[in-house]
Parts: sequence; structure tokens; C-alpha cells
Amino acid sequence: MEFTMIETGWLSLLPPIIAIALALLTKEVYSSLFIGLFSGMLIYTFSGGGTIVNTVATTFDMMASKIADNAYMIIFLALLWAVVVLVSKSGGSEAYGRWAQKRLKSKRSAAFATSLLGVLIFIDDGFNCLTVGTVMRPITDRMKISREKLAYIIDATAAPVCIIAPVSSWAVAVASEVSQKGGFNVFLSTIPYNLYALLTILMVVFISMTGMDFGKMKQAELSAAEKATEGGKTAEGNTKGRVIDLALPILVLIVCAILGMAWVGGFFRGVPFSEAIGENPTAGLTLGAFAGLVTAFILYIPRRLMTPKEFIGNIVSGISNIVPPMLILILSWSLGGVCRQMIGTGVYISGFVTRTNLPLGFLPFLIFVVAALMSFSMGTSWGTFGMLIPIVTMICAADGAGALLVPTLGATLAGSVYGDHCSPISDTTILASTGAACEHIRHVETQLPYATLVAVVCAVGYLIAGFTLTPWIALVACAVLLVGVLFILNRVALRRIKA
Repeated sequence: MEFTMIETGWLSLLPPIIAIALALLTKEVYSSLFIGLFSGMLIYTFSGGGTIVNTVATTFDMMASKIADNAYMIIFLALLWAVVVLVSKSGGSEAYGRWAQKRLKSKRSAAFATSLLGVLIFIDDGFNCLTVGTVMRPITDRMKISREKLAYIIDATAAPVCIIAPVSSWAVAVASEVSQKGGFNVFLSTIPYNLYALLTILMVVFISMTGMDFGKMKQAELSAAEKATEGGKTAEGNTKGRVIDLALPILVLIVCAILGMAWVGGFFRGVPFSEAIGENPTAGLTLGAFAGLVTAFILYIPRRLMTPKEFIGNIVSGISNIVPPMLILILSWSLGGVCRQMIGTGVYISGFVTRTNLPLGFLPFLIFVVAALMSFSMGTSWGTFGMLIPIVTMICAADGAGALLVPTLGATLAGSVYGDHCSPISDTTILASTGAACEHIRHVETQLPYATLVAVVCAVGYLIAGFTLTPWIALVACAVLLVGVLFILNRVALRRIKA
């Protein structure tokens, strides 16, 4: 559907400002996005002499247009969540827990295995939290790892891993927000610039292997070492499940998704792989998700892990779980469409940036801070980058700022994940404490210093990246700084314990 763009000057800034301000004030993203979208439509229709009826009709025209443009993504997310629920109900998670209990003999090996499992289950953060918690909690309890530490490891290997995994619902969501063709390739380019995700993974692995905790997490670990927590048995579920019931559907989904992206893009007809996977990635991911669904059917039904009726019921349950985040995406797509295609927000911002001559090297740092504050306040990374990515692409369309597009998008995603990671109202934070069976407020207060330490180090990194236009110098500098600070904080914590 084609929309005619008109220039509305400073009024074009109101829709995103209204949406962001309402989200920060109300902590509710759905109505905030819709009001921002509707205000943009009011500006558009009344500037052209329209009526309120035109405004309502055009609002739903835009939403319908964005749903049509992203139909494959909607199908992919629905199939993905169907697989997630089926795998959970099959008993594969419980089987893995029983298998792992026989092989993990030390506290470090249990912590590292928890981190590794969190990294491997990268297709979706909610699936990650619940699966890792269910599988590893009996094992970490036996090794006297605190529930707070388990919740942190789960949370830190959920969204931070999903946001840099090419085969995930997050990757497709980000790629769909980038207005230019080849949005998936742009997403791949942001991975080295996603300092928060990369450094969080480094910190989780480092702390798991060394035990260099500090703050309230150190106190929680000492308390867990002194007394055994409840546990030792796997969670109740389908006892007939096997490890393959967890591993095979996910492995097939991942492999077939990559092959599907290559096939849809023409790789098997001579197109280079890097170009093929970016041609229509959501179509390829949909093929992979369907292959995972078929694999689950072949595995579960003949062995009577579930009846055909239960199988279909779990698919429906999985699809219903994706409705809330999908609504966020549709509203953010529509808000971005109004700003880009109808009221000329990009034209106005680009002109403003050009006229002010601000040091553009500060842009990644500033966007990281803004995204972090927004995401923490709203408890949603998807809603945050859904609002900011269209604005960032508009700013970087200005003369001289094109080279900053990828670094600034990386900073946008990093800030969004930081806020989501430690916000007490974030779904992922809640699911992590649920999966670990940890008191929610204890999880928040013990992991907040950890996440904030990484965020502060990242802020320094984005100052470096903004002016060097390379991620590698910033990444190495941040990694050295982070490890050095961890040594210092651990030493301080040990001195306080001895005192």
C-alpha cells in the first residue's frame, strides 16, 4: 500500500516523543505505541484537510500494510513458539536434567554447563529461561549454587544471546525494523558492535569458571554454601521423554532454517551465501520452524509422548503465547511507517542534524544511554528498539552520518537488552526468576550490579567505537577493563568478608 509523504516540520517529532514519554510514565508499551501511532495519523490527515474518520481508517490501513509486509515473520514466530511448547511438554528437558546430573561433579562444571546450555538455546529468550531453569535447578541445588546465581546465569544467557543469534525471533524482529533492503545483513553487521551482549556472555562464563562474585551475589553464594537448598529432583513432567526429544527438534530447526534461508535466496542456484540468506530470511526461517514441528510430530506421536489431540493443543497454546510480543511489533512497525512514509520525520531530523554540526562520534554513546533508560523503564527491549531503530536510521541518513548507522544500531540493541535484562518488570527477568525458583526481588537486586557494571564498560566502548568506526578496538578495551574491574571488586568483597 502506497502512502504520500508530506513535510510537517517539528510536528513530525511528536509521535515518537509521545509514544516514548507515555511508555516511560505509564510503564505500559501497548497503549503508548498506539497513541503515538494515532497522533501521527492525526497530524497527517488534518494537515491534508482530512477528518477523524480518515484518521481511524488510515491508522488501520497502515497496520494492515505492515502485517502484510511482515506476514512471513508472523508465521515464523507462531511456528517457533509451537515448537517451544511441544519440546517443553515432551519431557525432553527433564530427561536432559537426569542425564546431566550423572556427569556434572563440581560447582564450576555445573555453573559452566548452565551457561553453555543458555548459550545453545538461542532461538527464543522465554524458551531459554524456562528450559534452562527446569533442567539445571536440581543440579545447581546439589552443587550449592545459589538460586540467585542460577537466575543471573539464566537471564544473562537469554536476551543477550538471542540478540546476536542470526537464527532467532529477535534477529528477524530487528531485521524487519530496518527500513532499507538487506535489513538482515545490516543486523549481522551489528553483532560485533553489540558490546553489551558480547561482554555479558564473557562475564557469565568468566564468573562461572572463577567464582569471582561480589556484592549481594557474593553473600547469596556464601549462604548457599553453608546450607543446602531444596531440590535434587527434576521437575515433574513427562517421564517418558528422552534427551533427543529436546535436542533433535531444535537441531533440525536450526539447520533447516539456515538451509531454508539459503534456498529461498538462491544459494543453490549460484547466489553467494551472504547475499542469499539476506534475501528473504523470514521465509527461510519459517521453513526451519516447520521442519522442527514435523520432527517433533515424528518423535512424539508414535511413542505416545502425547496424543494427536494434545499435539495440536500444544501448537495452539504456543501460538497464543506469541500474541503479546507480536502486537508490540505490529504497533512499532506502524509507528515507524507513519514517521518514515507519511509525516517526514526523517527529513526533518536529517536536516536538523546537518545544521547543528554536532560531533557525530558521540551518537552511539548517546543512543546506548537513551535505549538503556527506555528499556529499563518499560521492561521491554522489543518495544524499545521498535521505537528507536526508525529514528536512528533517519538520523544516520543525514549527510556524513551514514558510516555511523551500524555502530549506532548496535548501540540501540545493546542498550535495549541491558534495560530488559535488569528491569524488574521485564518478562525475561520474571521468567528467569521463575525458572530458577528464586524470589523475584532477590534476583533483581543481585543481578543489577552485574548488569550495570557491563553497561558502564559498554558506554566507554561506544565512545571509542563512535570515533574509530571499528568494533574491535572497543571490544578488546572493554574486555580488558571488565576483567580488571572484576578482579578488583572480588578482592574488595573478600576483604569485607574477612573483616
